[in-house]
Amino acid sequence: MYKCAIIMAAGEGKRMKSSYSKVLHKVCGKEMVNHVIDVMRNAGMGDIDVVVGRSAEEVKKATKSRQVSYSLQAEQLGTGHAVKCGSHFLEGKRGVVAVFTGDAPLVRVETVVELLKKHENEGFSATLLTAVIEDGGNYGRIVRNSLGEVERIVEAKDCTEEERQIKEINAGMYVFDIEKLVECLGKLKNDNAQGEYYLTDVIGILREDKHKVGAVIADYEETLGVNSRVELAQAEEVLKNRINRQHMENGVTLIDPSHTYIGADVSIGKDTVIYPGNILEGKTLIGESCVLYQNSRISNSVIANGVEIQSSVIIDSNIGENTTVGPFAYVRPESSIGSNVRIGDFVEIKKSVIGNGTKVSHLTYIGDAKVGENCNFGCGTVVVNYDGKNKYKTVIGNNAFIGCNTNLVSPVEVKDNSYIAAGSTITKEVPDGALAIARARQINIEGWVDKKNLRKK
Repeated sequence: MYKCAIIMAAGEGKRMKSSYSKVLHKVCGKEMVNHVIDVMRNAGMGDIDVVVGRSAEEVKKATKSRQVSYSLQAEQLGTGHAVKCGSHFLEGKRGVVAVFTGDAPLVRVETVVELLKKHENEGFSATLLTAVIEDGGNYGRIVRNSLGEVERIVEAKDCTEEERQIKEINAGMYVFDIEKLVECLGKLKNDNAQGEYYLTDVIGILREDKHKVGAVIADYEETLGVNSRVELAQAEEVLKNRINRQHMENGVTLIDPSHTYIGADVSIGKDTVIYPGNILEGKTLIGESCVLYQNSRISNSVIANGVEIQSSVIIDSNIGENTTVGPFAYVRPESSIGSNVRIGDFVEIKKSVIGNGTKVSHLTYIGDAKVGENCNFGCGTVVVNYDGKNKYKTVIGNNAFIGCNTNLVSPVEVKDNSYIAAGSTITKEVPDGALAIARARQINIEGWVDKKNLRKK
């Protein structure tokens, strides 16, 4: 059966008090609308259309990698109007369409799959996602008939006293038969106080035409929409706990889950131990048996097995097996660190390759460089890669020893098995097996302190 989805992402979200579209605010490091798109895709939706309105170009930019189509809702005239704006997406299609909102990032793939399965197996024309809560508040109530089918949705303001006691509420997430939905959209009216077209009216139209409507009850947390910064924080907490629990169930040790922040797309191998204060973002992949001590940020990076990281930042880079990083190291984008490497305290690596077994222990900057295996960098080494206009590359061979307080002025090459004396500024190639000394000869001027009357009594 053909499956597609329409995601409503055109709302202004005034209560967010933001210059950005509501659906672009992130939960666990990913835009809310992208959470929903990814859930739809993983639930088997072949085509996905995003209805955009406010900040349309920004929403398109943020979702571009998801390979979706777009419809424009220039005026926000209700949920029914949003789907009407995307109706061209449904032209000529037969099957089912899921209609979800881009500000509800907590729904699970398994729940959407169950919703689709129920819809197909029971032969419903529409199937709603609902939740059961003690106090329905301003939510629409679900009224079922004796067969358990949905008879109607009653808005809170229209409820009788008896209907107000109903605990099953409408989550605003649906699966429809495509052809029946398109037919009903043509019958929608906006003769209400707000002058808006409501998608819930489609349910009433289907029931009037004697079509079956069903519902699947989900955990209330899954149905939560985000309309304010407070609700954004609540969604963050729910998803953070869900993600952390899943990693722990998969064999990862989190010393303090309440203070560990793992993005929705992060993968972590078994027997890895993560201390509090760590922030793992983007498509980061952490291997097995790693130890992430407190207060590191790792974004879009690959960390191999057996790595130890302390209080450091690693962005868009790769770290090889059994390497140690930190404390207080900064590995900047496009860096590749080999296996059994030591990147120590206050070391910064930028767009460089560091070979296996190399030690960069402390207070060193390496930028735009290719470093071989089993090298040693003394304290205070600087790769001088920028002349104020252009960046240049430094190449260092295997088994090189770089003395403390060395400047390597790019472009320059240091061959295999060479040594550089401490305090040198290297501007020319250092040959294989050579010792390079590039500093002024020491001169001692006897009696200078007394001549200048600088001796302290």
